[in-house]
Amino acid sequence: MKHSIIISESDRPIWQIPIAAFLFTAALGFFIKVIYEAQLTNVNTSYVINNLKAAILLIILGISFCSKKRIHIDIVNSRFRPTIEVGPIKIGKWNTIQDYEYVSIFHQPLSNGSYIFEVNLWYDSNKHFKLYEEYDYKEAFLIAYDLSEELDIDLLDATVPNDYKWKDKEEWKDKINSV
Repeated sequence: MKHSIIISESDRPIWQIPIAAFLFTAALGFFIKVIYEAQLTNVNTSYVINNLKAAILLIILGISFCSKKRIHIDIVNSRFRPTIEVGPIKIGKWNTIQDYEYVSIFHQPLSNGSYIFEVNLWYDSNKHFKLYEEYDYKEAFLIAYDLSEELDIDLLDATVPNDYKWKDKEEWKDKINSV
């Protein structure tokens, strides 16, 4: 059994990285411009504030192009931490879990008529945490199955409304091993 599990959203498209780099560089340019002009001339505070607002906006946009969502599950200490990561910087706090109950997978209708499949971890009698979203049922199911195996808890397939089914994991082990 693993001591920890990391569930990660898929990597960003490669075209977003240069955009993020450009936005961070532009933000740095605004900061340097403000510092340089403030030292040489007597600029008014509204000019400085507007340039700092522009730099902060560029940083936020850059983060949106290069951030990644991950869920860290610490099995030994019975806790989980959702994070947003930009490079080595991880923002998120640990939440303690008293009792893992089961993992569920269900589909959520979208406004365009398609579905997205969600994997939830149910714990502490009635609490749940959304771990993962995927447009492909097979991918979402495999994440839910692997997590239920690692935590040694049940797996509920709730993709058919009002027809929830507990999955027989032994049957699925045989199917996966035979492939």
